[in-house]
Amino acid sequence: MPPAITQRLYINIDHVATIRQARRTDEPDPVEAALLCEAAGADGITAHLREDRRHIQDHDVDRLARAVKTVLNLEMACTHEMLAIAERTRPFQVTLVPERREEVTTEGGLDVTRDPALMRECVQRLTAAGIRTSFFIDPDARMVEASKALGAHAIELHTGSYCHAPGNPERLTALQHSAALGTALGLHVHAGHGLTVRNVGPVAAIPEIEELNIGHSIVSRSVFVGIEAAVREMHVAMRAARASL
Repeated sequence: MPPAITQRLYINIDHVATIRQARRTDEPDPVEAALLCEAAGADGITAHLREDRRHIQDHDVDRLARAVKTVLNLEMACTHEMLAIAERTRPFQVTLVPERREEVTTEGGLDVTRDPALMRECVQRLTAAGIRTSFFIDPDARMVEASKALGAHAIELHTGSYCHAPGNPERLTALQHSAALGTALGLHVHAGHGLTVRNVGPVAAIPEIEELNIGHSIVSRSVFVGIEAAVREMHVAMRAARASL
C-alpha cells in the first residue's frame, strides 16, 4: 500500500455564528474564531452560507475571505445567488451541499444526479473563477461516479450515518469503499459531519481521506476548554488514527 496521504483538518465555524445570532449582536465573532483555529493548527476554515442566513451572514463571508490565512472552504447550495457570492469572494474551495430550510442541520448528501445540468453549470462557473469544487455526497458509488462525470475536483463523504451508529461495520465499510473509488477515479476525497474526538479515529484511518471538516464538536468542546485546545485535541485524535497506517 502507498504511504498514507497527509490529512488536513478544516474547522467549520458556523456555530460560533449560531451563538452570536441568538442575540443578534456582534459576539462571538466567527472571524476571530477562525483566526484562533488557524493559530492552533487548523489547515483551513469552513463556513456554510445558508439561504436563510441562520448563522453565517454575507458580511462574515466577505471578512473571512480577507482574513483567513490558510484557505477558505465555502459551503453553499447550488443556486445562482450563491454562485454570484462565490464568484465575488473567491474562496479557495466551494463545497456544494443540499439544503432544506426546515432541517436543523444537513441531513444527508447532495443528490448530484437530480439536476445534472445545474450541477454542471455550478462546477463550470466555479472552475472558471479559479475555485476548486467539491460535492458533499453520501458514501454511495453512484454519487461518487456522478461527481466525477460532472467535473468536480473533490468529494466530501457525509459521515452522519456512521456517526449515528459508529459500531455498525457496514457504515464504515461504505465510507471505505467510496473513498477508494473516489481516489481510483482521480477525485480528492474529504469527509465530515458529526465527527467528534470519540468517533473520528476509524474515519481518519481511511487512507484515501485527505481532509476532514469538523465544526459542531469543536465549538461545543470550546465552551469548556477554549477553541484552540479543542482544535489541538482533534488533531491529536486524527494523528493517532493515522499513525497506525
